[in-house]
Amino acid sequence: MLILEVGAVALYGMCLVFMLGFSLAQWQLTRLARRAALAPPVPAPPAQWPHVTVQLPVYNERAVVERIIDAAAALDYPAHLLHIQVLDDSTDESVALAARRVAFHQDRGVRIDHVRRPSRVGYKAGALAHGLTETDGEFVTIFDADFVPAPDFLRRTLPYFAEPEVGVVQTRWGHLNEGESLLTRLQAFGLNAHFLVEQVGRAAGGHFLNFNGTGGVWRRTCIEDAGNWQADTLTEDLDLSYRAQLRGWRFVYRPDIVAPAELPAHLAALKSQQYRWNKGAAETARKHLGRVWRSASLPLATRLHATFHLLNSSVFAVILVMALLSVPLVWVRAHRPEFRPVFQLAAGFLLTFVPLTYYYYTTWRLAGGRATGRWFVPQFLLFLAVSMGLALHNARAVAEGFWGRATPFVRTPKQGSAAGQSTRATHSRGALPWAEGLLTLYFLAGLGAGLYYGDYSLLPFHLLLVVGHATVVWYAWRTGPAATPVLVGGASVLVG
Repeated sequence: MLILEVGAVALYGMCLVFMLGFSLAQWQLTRLARRAALAPPVPAPPAQWPHVTVQLPVYNERAVVERIIDAAAALDYPAHLLHIQVLDDSTDESVALAARRVAFHQDRGVRIDHVRRPSRVGYKAGALAHGLTETDGEFVTIFDADFVPAPDFLRRTLPYFAEPEVGVVQTRWGHLNEGESLLTRLQAFGLNAHFLVEQVGRAAGGHFLNFNGTGGVWRRTCIEDAGNWQADTLTEDLDLSYRAQLRGWRFVYRPDIVAPAELPAHLAALKSQQYRWNKGAAETARKHLGRVWRSASLPLATRLHATFHLLNSSVFAVILVMALLSVPLVWVRAHRPEFRPVFQLAAGFLLTFVPLTYYYYTTWRLAGGRATGRWFVPQFLLFLAVSMGLALHNARAVAEGFWGRATPFVRTPKQGSAAGQSTRATHSRGALPWAEGLLTLYFLAGLGAGLYYGDYSLLPFHLLLVVGHATVVWYAWRTGPAATPVLVGGASVLVG
């Protein structure tokens, strides 16, 4: 019995150490972001504007495909220097919608092509690589189907390529539907921290950052020098970002240039996106973490930040392990007082102070340096709770990524499509909401055990776990089974 108790405490302690390292990395990024210039000098426009290709990878996007094509065609750029590619792997009626908009803009003199491949090999990465073989652009801009770029997007980003070593200019995502639901508000809360703290801090510190898959511009020679788009991970953007920076290319991040986009409004769509992001990040870590540490030319700080960047999705697995251990450890705390110092190790710092500072700074910066208002703390706590509620789903994705289990690229359903005709009902992997429901009861038992023993140190953690899992379960049963990637007729589709 003692061996099990010691093992549980030791494992819990190792999780705390990992979370301490991750939290310190966040703290350092927050400090770097605070020092970064909010409005650095804007480079002068180039003497001669270059040839640019705008790639629009789409797959069954009937709700938004016409909108993104129209937005790309409205870009304020010399027509003879602009080439738009609609990289359409669709299998539904959105093909006809895209073809009509392409024909409309072609009649107006826009150089725009509707690119169709015989098969969806390589998914998004394959489409982007195929598109490069049919264009002559010196620079490549990528927009996912749910984005709506401003007309001046190219004129604002291209001047930052004045230095030849710059391979990418990434912009900040805006949110078209942030106020639509609780889920969209919480997603915006988390994404804003990524774009206003993580990306700004990494850029200010000279560390590796990532192209976010959309809303950015690549120098074509950078793509080719780094080995082109590859489909062996679900996050082809993060993969190519690391390959390029390991080759010495520099990335520029511009938080002042905003590319508005749509947030997943339904739990099934959110889980689909979270699965792809977390599994792909684990796959990319598996592919590049060793290369990062073998690159002796990289400063130690850059290698450490790259490690926590690549292992970012592993936080969900660590949280899940800590959560599962926390319930029996209530009993251990009550009967083994000699173990209590381990539980007290930076617990308050890990779970409150660093994340609170990290997200408060994000909200403060969005508010233009003004007070964040009385809703910040409830929103912050609910964000933590729901993030914990997604731990089982995301930890499974992380495990599959590190294990090397191949799964298809599953698009995130856009507004109106999550429950529309492009999905079909199935209960594949429908056990997940049941497992999340059981975890809700499990953590509720931990809450009760803490009250019974009069030990309230883990009570806030258990309360967040109960609220988060109950919220996720409520959304799951309200909207149907969780989204699951399956292969139907050789094509990846989302079913829910």
